[in-house]
Amino acid sequence: MPTHSDNSLPFVLVIFGATGDLAKRKLFPALYGLYRTNLLQHHFAVVGVGRSPIGQSDFHQMVHDAVRTHSRISVEEREWMSFIGRFEYVSLDVKNAEAYKELLSVVGKKEQELGRAGNRLFYLAIAPDLFGPVTNHLKSSGVASAQVGKRLIIEKPFGHDYPSAKALNEQIRQSFEEEEIFRIDHYLGKEMIQNIEVIRFANSLFEPLWNNRHIDNIQITASETVGVEDRASYYEQAGALRDMVQNHMLQMVMMTAMEPPSRLNTEAIRDEKVKVLRSLRRYTEEEVRHYVVRGQYREGTVNGKPVPGYRQEPNVNSESLTETYVAAQLYVDNFRWAGVPFYIRTGKRMPKKVTEIVIRFKDMPNIYFNKKGDLGPNLLIIRINPEEGIYMLLNAKKQGTDRDVIPIAMEFCNNCGQESPEAYERLLLDAIQGDSTFFTRWDEVSLAWKFVDPIRKAWERFDLPLSFYAAGSWGPDEADRLLAQNGAKWLPVYDPQAQPLVQAVEQAPHLVHPVEQFPVLTRG
Repeated sequence: MPTHSDNSLPFVLVIFGATGDLAKRKLFPALYGLYRTNLLQHHFAVVGVGRSPIGQSDFHQMVHDAVRTHSRISVEEREWMSFIGRFEYVSLDVKNAEAYKELLSVVGKKEQELGRAGNRLFYLAIAPDLFGPVTNHLKSSGVASAQVGKRLIIEKPFGHDYPSAKALNEQIRQSFEEEEIFRIDHYLGKEMIQNIEVIRFANSLFEPLWNNRHIDNIQITASETVGVEDRASYYEQAGALRDMVQNHMLQMVMMTAMEPPSRLNTEAIRDEKVKVLRSLRRYTEEEVRHYVVRGQYREGTVNGKPVPGYRQEPNVNSESLTETYVAAQLYVDNFRWAGVPFYIRTGKRMPKKVTEIVIRFKDMPNIYFNKKGDLGPNLLIIRINPEEGIYMLLNAKKQGTDRDVIPIAMEFCNNCGQESPEAYERLLLDAIQGDSTFFTRWDEVSLAWKFVDPIRKAWERFDLPLSFYAAGSWGPDEADRLLAQNGAKWLPVYDPQAQPLVQAVEQAPHLVHPVEQFPVLTRG
């Protein structure tokens, strides 16, 4: 893994949107987790910025409530005062340039308390249309001074198409250099996403097979059981294509398909990811109907409870054409992956919350044990959420028989007995240490939008049909037909806590013949 830069310098973290949902659910708990696990050196301060005119004690209580509710580590009251004493709140109108004088004063005071100026980090947990004005005011006021180290951390959405993303990037670049900009995609902070490159490049078992000669297809699923909840105003404008495919889904494609980097440093790794996007086949607006499916959930049942359809959700247009589901067949047109389909699907109101990558290896020839062509496939499953792990499905002789072949599973659980750090903990620490490996570079963002934009335009221009699916199902029938045109089917999504992998596979008769028992070789 890349080596982190020096972490000895003190830092001041300024969080814009400090009273918002993201700060409460993710940022404050992440900082506390880093503090309690001794990953933060003690010379730091946090300045929260918001419009609400609240006092310091109220702000400290808000942080306490957020950490107690959302942190993976319980609050230790004896250490709490040392932690919260580093927090200060500033109320200001972020559009008012004069208000930044007070912010500069507070940041300067914190640096004096720390003993010397170090790094200044600015986390914009605010609406993207404020990114430009805030960064301009930070520079003009001297808060983001060239005399101190500065880093800008920004959340998605980064634009709503390529032109808007380009304009936003040009605004930000007036105040911050590219190497100072840390664009967060929280999927890149997940333990098993970061584990993909280790699985590939640290095991001679996999790397020789990681190509079109041995892999039949790759399937990437990111499903949610929840609906739009309280995000209707955002989701009506974004939809699943912008909310999930342009960032999270393509990031998983990049991590799976990238070439070995020339060395384990930040830019070498990000260079290889960008090469995947450059090789990703772009569809014309006319081709979209053949390779992409968009869906929207109707009423149904999730976890045994009836739920409304998307159009019946609060604040959603009763005739909305916003997609809550996207499935697509992608191709990475390079020497390694030519001809291998990458199937992706993401949606809301599906039966299970799961994020996983399934590598389906090619079938054995129809000889020996596969004369009838019913031998089960070899699978490598990288489970990212909620259970983290690696699962392999192999074929072996059934005990006590001569030639009966059954599937057997090798399972490794990554977070059994020990909870993995939250994604925001990893990413905040990387930003503090100046390691941008798992943040998105501008060329990644721009290429992702250039892939997604024709799909969106095709849906709008050609009025391509919106497919409906019942809440609690795995999506519309059109998604199954997308794979069927290549003679493939979606591999079963399973719950490791409810049943072994091989039992889940048995429920899909198109994959393996029925068997009587399912041994597990190893479980870690």
